[in-house]
Amino acid sequence: MKGGASEEREQRQAVFLGARHYFVLLVLIALLSGLVARALYLQIVEQDFLASQGVQRQIRTIETPAYRGAILDRSGTPLAISTPVDSVWVNPQEILGNLAALKQVSGKLDLDYRDTVTMLKQRANREFVYLKRQLEPDFARSVAADIDGVYLQREYHRYYPAGEVVSHLVGFTDIDDQGQEGLELIYQDWLRAQPGKRRVIRNRRGEVVEELAQVKAASSGNDVYTSIDMRLQYIAYRSLARAIKYHAAKAGSAVLLDARSGEILAIVNQPSYNPNRRTSMATSQLRNRALTDVFEPGSAIKPFTLAAALDHGRYHRGSSIDTSPGYMMVSGHAVKDIRNFGVLDLPGILRKSSNVGASRIAMSMEPEELWQSFRDYGFGEASGVSFPGESSGYFRHFGQWQPLDHATMGFGYGMSMSITQLARAYTVIANQGRLLELSLLRKEPVATRGNEISRHVMKAATAQQLLQMMVEVVGPEGTAQQAAVPGYQVAGKTGTARKSIDGGYQEDDYVSVFAGIAPASNPRLVMAVMIDEPTQNGYYGGVVAAPVFQEVISNALRILDIPPDDLPTLARNKGKGG
Repeated sequence: MKGGASEEREQRQAVFLGARHYFVLLVLIALLSGLVARALYLQIVEQDFLASQGVQRQIRTIETPAYRGAILDRSGTPLAISTPVDSVWVNPQEILGNLAALKQVSGKLDLDYRDTVTMLKQRANREFVYLKRQLEPDFARSVAADIDGVYLQREYHRYYPAGEVVSHLVGFTDIDDQGQEGLELIYQDWLRAQPGKRRVIRNRRGEVVEELAQVKAASSGNDVYTSIDMRLQYIAYRSLARAIKYHAAKAGSAVLLDARSGEILAIVNQPSYNPNRRTSMATSQLRNRALTDVFEPGSAIKPFTLAAALDHGRYHRGSSIDTSPGYMMVSGHAVKDIRNFGVLDLPGILRKSSNVGASRIAMSMEPEELWQSFRDYGFGEASGVSFPGESSGYFRHFGQWQPLDHATMGFGYGMSMSITQLARAYTVIANQGRLLELSLLRKEPVATRGNEISRHVMKAATAQQLLQMMVEVVGPEGTAQQAAVPGYQVAGKTGTARKSIDGGYQEDDYVSVFAGIAPASNPRLVMAVMIDEPTQNGYYGGVVAAPVFQEVISNALRILDIPPDDLPTLARNKGKGG
């Protein structure tokens, strides 16, 4: 009995095990059938959809870079251009999984490895992080070569071929190509490039393997042609820098104008800076002193005091002014000449630079007459170039004048202006009484001079008389003998002014000025020079500023092929073996 029961249990157990085996086998067959069916469904029914989804995960819309417009001189010489560079960027999610590669890249880019890792972990949720921007393309390619998660982005870097020679005019951009100073800032919208957009397929290394569509076309910026002649700009910069060094001066500026059009042919400052080395630029070096810094011009104003008197009929060329005994008292203050010049006519007042004579002429006019004439000549208003930070100067209303102000206004104290404003005023004398709007942009040639933007502010006869008088200032008996250019008649006026401080003037700090016109018989060029605080080898305008004018103008007359107008002097010098 016991043996039969045991045998029966073994049979039932064998049947159960066999059934379970077949059940498991059926389940496995069902699962396999399901997988095969799903695979067939995906391969046949969903093939197109899945393929498109795979592509979509590699499709990117990327930016197509474009050039920022160039800044050029009047002949097309580049002053600011954009050059192609590459920036190295990473996908933190990819590169943080390969720290050995990141350490290698950080070393090549001279980055601190630990700081880089920390920065990338903080931005781990991003797909795009710059490691270093604007690198030389060959070097950038060597950094990113064969490293997953490290990519290159094409950009453009602003380069300034002339460096510090024209930096105050051109200015510079930031790393994102946005204008920060000078013309780069003024014409930002005109120069700015409009990047394009295109849809592409990228592989796992971020390389473009297929172009799909152009979403937006790239548009490069527009070029700007300035009025600057780089030949003259280099000469003016070199001459000014040499004068600053020779006289151990604090600073200086010079402006050279086309007397007929008002175009600025050269504008230079010292100290300067190199916009290609932006990390070493000091804020104090950035401003364009020729347009932003003002000073009391001193005796360089005297021609305009005489002009106002002539225009109002107070005097004529041969009028006599007694300057004895070399000084005059006004409200308890002495107005002095360097010595007693006695009786002078109007040319003599300019030739000897008599403060007493200029004051007597100024005080013979009503304050409103003198004030209005000076306003007409452009004093107290901007030059018209619309430059960032340009100063209008300081010129008080005649209602605020005291008698001493009235007197000193005649020889350039009590007012202030930039060297560009002074140069502009001299275009009035050079243009038969017309005041021009100055321009930093190249103007199109015009058939007649009447097409220029100008207004008559001085009688043509008065302007002609002043030219003749100022020729004597540069002559053998004048204060500006060092401004003379052989073969040319040069008209000009010196200025030497003490620098003002609260409550008065400094005894030993001066501003040295010269402004002139050449050739005097047919004016083509106007130039004004200012040297701030010369401390060695003289301080008078005729000794410090006039030689800068002479060097620049003599070269400019030759370069621009302007014929001599003083042939008798040339002939005499030739006969003497000169």
